[in-house]
Amino acid sequence: MTVMYPVGKDNGKRCSSAFIFSRLYFREAYPLPIGINIETTHVPTTLSWNSSYCGDAGCEPRPGPISLNGEKSCGNVTFQYPFEIIDQEYPNGWFRVICKKTSNGQTTPFLNINGVNLRILDFSFLYGNVVVNHSITCFNCRKNSNNGMSLNLTGTPFYYSDFDNVFWSSGCGNLATIFDRETSNLVGGCLQPSCTISKETSSATGCPFNIPRGLTFFSTNMSGRVDSSNYSRKRSCGFASLIKSDLYFDLTLESNDVDVNNWTYVPTSLQWSTPMSGLCRLRQGINTSCSSDREYCWQSLSSTHLCVCNKKFGISDISTYCEEENCGIYVYCHMLCLNTPGNYCSSRDCPPEYKYNSAGVRCEPDEIVSKGPPKTMQSLTIIIIGCSTSIGTIFLLLGLWKMYEVVKKRRNILLKQKYFKRNGGLLLQQHLSSNTSYFETIKMFTSKEIEKATDYYNENRILGQGGQGTVYKGMLTDGSIVAVKKSRMEEGKKFGEKKVEQFINEVIIFSQINHRNVVKLLGCYLEAQTPLLVYEFIPNGTLYDLIHGQNEELPLTWEMRLRIATEIANALFYLHSAASVSIYHRDIKSSNILLDEKYKAKVSDFGTSRSIGLEQTHLTTQVQGTFGYMDPEYFRSNQFTEKSDVYSFGVVLVELLTGEKSIASKQSDEEISLVSLFLLSMQENSLSDILDSKVANDGLEKEIIAVANLAKRCLNLNGKKRPTMKQVAMEL
Repeated sequence: MTVMYPVGKDNGKRCSSAFIFSRLYFREAYPLPIGINIETTHVPTTLSWNSSYCGDAGCEPRPGPISLNGEKSCGNVTFQYPFEIIDQEYPNGWFRVICKKTSNGQTTPFLNINGVNLRILDFSFLYGNVVVNHSITCFNCRKNSNNGMSLNLTGTPFYYSDFDNVFWSSGCGNLATIFDRETSNLVGGCLQPSCTISKETSSATGCPFNIPRGLTFFSTNMSGRVDSSNYSRKRSCGFASLIKSDLYFDLTLESNDVDVNNWTYVPTSLQWSTPMSGLCRLRQGINTSCSSDREYCWQSLSSTHLCVCNKKFGISDISTYCEEENCGIYVYCHMLCLNTPGNYCSSRDCPPEYKYNSAGVRCEPDEIVSKGPPKTMQSLTIIIIGCSTSIGTIFLLLGLWKMYEVVKKRRNILLKQKYFKRNGGLLLQQHLSSNTSYFETIKMFTSKEIEKATDYYNENRILGQGGQGTVYKGMLTDGSIVAVKKSRMEEGKKFGEKKVEQFINEVIIFSQINHRNVVKLLGCYLEAQTPLLVYEFIPNGTLYDLIHGQNEELPLTWEMRLRIATEIANALFYLHSAASVSIYHRDIKSSNILLDEKYKAKVSDFGTSRSIGLEQTHLTTQVQGTFGYMDPEYFRSNQFTEKSDVYSFGVVLVELLTGEKSIASKQSDEEISLVSLFLLSMQENSLSDILDSKVANDGLEKEIIAVANLAKRCLNLNGKKRPTMKQVAMEL
């Protein structure tokens, strides 16, 4: 209260008071309360506990009083809680941002950590991290290169993000290693490709690896690779440092070749909090903070934990979907655990009134133990009191039972809808509905049909198990025999996004294939915890079993081997060139070639396959495949082409010629690559030494040599010199 007018002699002792009062207690016509004087110390005031929010659009239930978070910007970066912006050079607090003016009048945000000013490039509240300009840790060809030490985050609430960073080492011919605070403790490392592969290096040449959670300091070293072969021991200039994942993807694209020789800083992500999976929601009556655009809001669960909920999307496998009636519009929720200096949160550090569920791999509210039902003797005593009471109890129980059945049925329907959505059903429908001719050929099976066909997943019905899942033999109601593939899921874990992608990928690819030498997809079932695929049943096992198994009743003649090889080649030629969309199989091996009742080959297992646009010549992916069949050029470059399938087919050809496994054992206990043995025998003109005796006795020498030369061309280390599958099929 401030004096607004000059004080005269008469009113020098005049007093006034200010207060808030309840209009319910003062109903006089005069708008202000009567009977209040300067001696009054208390007046009636109403405190509202109603959790309704009234705005321009009217009143609606809301979590509680909502405050729009005071977002502040410096330069092109916007900050939210717990960060604040100051103009001082030396801030007091870990989350205070220094906003500096540059020579051109622009402002740039900096974060001071242990006396080092780091320029801030980006800020994310949902992911709990801040992106800073971090000096390159190690540069092996620069005179003023760093000493290999990173910024020391020990004793701060920050650590290097394990999911938003990749340790990247650019160049060739170098061995990059990373150690933690003690140089004897190796965190990881990677070996760059040999410089003999390409005389010129680019930003796409190098090697990556992931870091563990909670890393606060590391040292890096780059040295020449140890190479016992006769290759030239050259190595290129390059750097090794922790970089943000987005930059890693940009650097490893050949189309975006960047000169990194003059770089001194790279974007690096620091976690100021730890995102956690937790079953939380915005509760009514609790103070709530929201972003200025109201896209997400958060509430405090404890002094170190927040519940953050979003409107439109979740964060990978961390967010949980709120399905309760009072969830409101913020349905994708996860927890943020705020780090304190030297104490970093783990996924098991749950807030008060929550406990960690190891099966669901998340924090869940403590269950309130309700009182048990009345004892049996008490129930019997109540029934004996009177007939009317017993009849009423019976009707009540019948009503409750009926209600339970209705609720259970409704819950099962909602659960199936949830699984259908989580297993990619909407994505699958979107893809398949774009081509109705394919969509009509794929049937959506019900749970009863699948359970009846597999005898409730009887173990005696299992045909085989692999990395992608388990295959059961089943019989549909029309009597047709089918193979049911149940995708693999680790115990206690959800069916992850990667597994869903592989599953949907296999369905979409199969929907575009119509070839006599490719296994036919009949339908799928998506309303279960793990999705299932239903294929035509192929009765005679795999080519692997036929080659390496002892079957005297059905000898594998040269004519059969040549026919099977031709059928596989025709199928791959169709996938590469003749299908509606070009398809790379990416896991060709003898165990993925099935044999029907007439021992005709059928290519199967498209879980890792990818469809390719007409303008694309390769895929850049994480290395996937089977050791012994994998293209070495793909293993080095992460780029899969149609010639990578050609290489894998070449290994299968050698298996048919020699009868040996892709990783062969010779005389000693040491294992050696079948490809190496074959190429050595071809070089030394001693092919007959490794040929299967049945091949040598049955086959014509001219044909055997032709097939061996074809296999040798398929196994050429330079993919460009390998034939196409069309050429292979025509030659066979």
